[in-house]
Order: sequence, then structure tokens, then C-alpha cells
Amino acid sequence: MIRITGTFLDEITHDIPALNYSESQWDREFACMKSIGIDKAVMIRCGHRNFTTFPSKVLQEKEHAFIPPVDMLELFLKLCEKHDIKFFFGTYYSARDWLLAPYDPVYESDLMCAVCDEAYEKYLKHSPAFGGWYLSQEISDKRSFNVVKCYKMVGSHCKAISNGKPVMISPGITGPKVGVMRPRRSNPITPERHREEWDWIFSEISGIVDIAAFQDGHVDYEDLETFLQINAELAAKHHIELWTNAETFDRDIPGSMPPIDWRKLYIKLKAAENAGITNGITFDFAHMLSPRASAAAGNLLRCYCEYAGIKFPETV
Repeated sequence: MIRITGTFLDEITHDIPALNYSESQWDREFACMKSIGIDKAVMIRCGHRNFTTFPSKVLQEKEHAFIPPVDMLELFLKLCEKHDIKFFFGTYYSARDWLLAPYDPVYESDLMCAVCDEAYEKYLKHSPAFGGWYLSQEISDKRSFNVVKCYKMVGSHCKAISNGKPVMISPGITGPKVGVMRPRRSNPITPERHREEWDWIFSEISGIVDIAAFQDGHVDYEDLETFLQINAELAAKHHIELWTNAETFDRDIPGSMPPIDWRKLYIKLKAAENAGITNGITFDFAHMLSPRASAAAGNLLRCYCEYAGIKFPETV
């Protein structure tokens, strides 16, 4: 049985509402996460455009970033230390389009590396909770070759400054489900093409990226196991640890991101289990699984706990 043992932390939000939690509210969330077996928390990005999770002088100078009223990086590290949860630091995401000709992977990588240096010196190297790095650019196929260049440059740098801490990515699959705000793609990738393209991508980043957790929501449920099996074969070939990103929001409802139907999440977890994947992370606990997020999220967590044989956190 595969269990969800990690979650993304999305407080520089891109397409979901901010939670605006206080420190005490986040403390309760971390306690709830830990009680159901979550031992890894991945800050999905430290900054997006000119919004940041911490007062980055680099981003204030280079990207005209605002100074945040709360240092979320410091807070998340503090809570991870308190609740014995490993923290993965998510790199800066400029939102510049890497599929366009003007995109400069060297500039982007230098900027991300400078922010990682800043965060590592001020926060990460002093924290016993710091467990690794998350490269925040989400790619799905070979067209994103410029991001592959960034992965190589930034991932290598992050490992060098942190004595080899692991580097993680969470790519997508170019399936028919484009996203919650757009219609289905008419020409989704075939399994054969997906194998070819990710064989090349993995060959480029092997030895730099340690963990790949593919998002599981872009393909139809009946096809998911086929793609996950391909991912498992390629990850083994290129010596990359494979997790699954068991998305707990429903991509089938356009224009919204509600907690997913438990029956759909069950199918996705079983597909990952059948593909031999043993480690699961989700996007994301606080919005889609926490009893405090909504009644639907709490009910989804109850269904998951029953499936996993975990006590539902009634009193947390």
C-alpha cells in the first residue's frame, strides 16, 4: 500500500487561494500532517514574480520584490523542527516563459542560485530540519529543454553548497488534462513518445536530480498506470528515485480546484502501487486534505485514513 508521506506547502500561491494562516494555525496544520504520517514538507517556491516567502535582498534588487510582512521560510523551518518533518526548499520562479526564444536559462539559473545561496546562508544550513531542494519549474516534455539546462546548473549548485543534499522535481505528463483553467488537449502525448522524451531528460539530469515525483492528474485514469510504469522503468535506468505526486484536487472540474473525489484518488494511489512506487507526496494537504480547509477536505482525509489504516486526527 502506498501512503502519502509528504506535502507541498503553497504560500506563494499561483492558482489557488492563500490560506492567510497565523503561526498558531500553521502549527495545528503541521501537527495534523505529522499525525497521519507526513514527514516531508516541500515549499513549492520561495518566490513568484515579485512576491516572496522571505525578505530576499537578491529578489528585491533583481526582481523588485516586495518585502513580506511574515517570514514564511523562517516559520516553516521552525515548525518542521518542532514536528520532526524534513523541509525541502523550493527555488525562485520568475514566471518567464521558457518556451519563448528570449528566455535566458543562464540568467534564470544565476538568479535562482543567488537566491539559494542567500536562503542557505541565512536559514537552511543552520536548521536540522533542512532535508533538500525542490526545483520549482514544472516541465512535462522535451520542449522545455531550457529548463533542463536550468535543472543542471541550479541542481549542481544546490548540491555543492549543501554537501550533497538531495534535489527533487515534480514534473507533469503532457496528457489530455491541460489544467484546471483550460480545456482538454486535443493531441496528448503517447506513452511511446513520453518514454522517448523522458529517457532523454533523465539522461541529462541523472546525478543532479535525485527524486522525481510526477504529477498524476494530467492523464485519464485508465491510462495512468501505463505512464507510471514507464516512469518507474526510466527512473530505475537512470538511478533517480521515483515518488508519485498524488494530487488531492480534482482536475476534472474546470475553473476550480476542489478536493478530489475519493474514488479518483483511490484509483491514482492503486495505479502508483501497481507501478511499484512506494512513496507519495501530495499537492496539497493544507488546502485539499485538512479538516480545517473545508468539509469536503476533511471527508477526503477521513476516507484516506480509513484506506491507509490511520487514525483520523479528531483532536489535533
